[in-house]
Amino acid sequence: MSEKKLTLTDEEKEKWEKKHYGIAGNHSAVQICSWTKKALRNEGTCYKHKFYGIHTHKCAEMTPTVSYCQQNCIFCWRPMEYMRIANLKDYEVDDPKTIIEEVIKQRKRLLTGFGGNEKVDKELLKDALTPDHYAISLSGEPTLYPKLLEMFKYLKEEKNARSIFLVTNAQEPEFFKKMIEKNIYPTQLYVSIDAPNKTLFKKINHSLYKDGWERLKESLKILSKADVRRVIRFTMIKNLNDLPKYIKEYAKLFRLMNTDFIEVKAYMYLGLSRRRLTIENMPTHKEVRDFAKLLEKEIPEFKIIDEHEPSRIVLLHNKNSKYKEKIDFKE
Repeated sequence: MSEKKLTLTDEEKEKWEKKHYGIAGNHSAVQICSWTKKALRNEGTCYKHKFYGIHTHKCAEMTPTVSYCQQNCIFCWRPMEYMRIANLKDYEVDDPKTIIEEVIKQRKRLLTGFGGNEKVDKELLKDALTPDHYAISLSGEPTLYPKLLEMFKYLKEEKNARSIFLVTNAQEPEFFKKMIEKNIYPTQLYVSIDAPNKTLFKKINHSLYKDGWERLKESLKILSKADVRRVIRFTMIKNLNDLPKYIKEYAKLFRLMNTDFIEVKAYMYLGLSRRRLTIENMPTHKEVRDFAKLLEKEIPEFKIIDEHEPSRIVLLHNKNSKYKEKIDFKE
């Protein structure tokens, strides 16, 4: 039996386009981040530029799986209500070249209107039209895309990508085994963690896998051996997952991955997450910093080294890591 072609319905495409996504091929998308817009107006750059040195104005925030995820996280400001789960290996999917060429094309289209804005730096806009940083996150779970490793290779070898960041919920441990076996990596790999134990994981993440918590821990153990910059992204939800009593559990969980960096980032009361949480769940930057200090005290191998107050985020660095905060783009 021939494979079915993975494709968004016309109704799905219309929904995403109304939210200013550019549809790239049959199941991928790109969007212009608010920080990219600010950078083009010389109004500041994102924390990823401040921490790691990526080019904010040349960032392509994209996904090969815009409508596919194995989790329905309550804090996600993306429209998780559109999400569905499928074994994408059973489908005929777009190849990496098709996706990336369409991402670049759609991104240019989305940037076109900025030329008429008098606040936009025209030289920066011209430079921005050719992305050199690819943030593979945006919406959905990228590791469900069966050709993701090929996409990394294509971006590096054919598009001369300066940096590739992957953000994952780590529900697919087999992907990470394959990544290590083939020695094909992004520039930096993020694992999103927002629960210290199985009970809160089920309450916050709503994994569609019955063994979702076990999958996460298995992935962390596998990634402890990965030769790549590793970051744990902890989304802090006030009065839910930030209680001091959870600190020891977080320390144990974070150490499983032998991560190089920990980002403690505030939940932001945005998008459709407002249907599930309240504005009282959004921590201040001071509260984020205070939580990071608790982690620093509990896990002494980690030290707070940077912060970005506009994004309400604090960065901790593993003193034993071979990686420095700023990426060496010559490597």
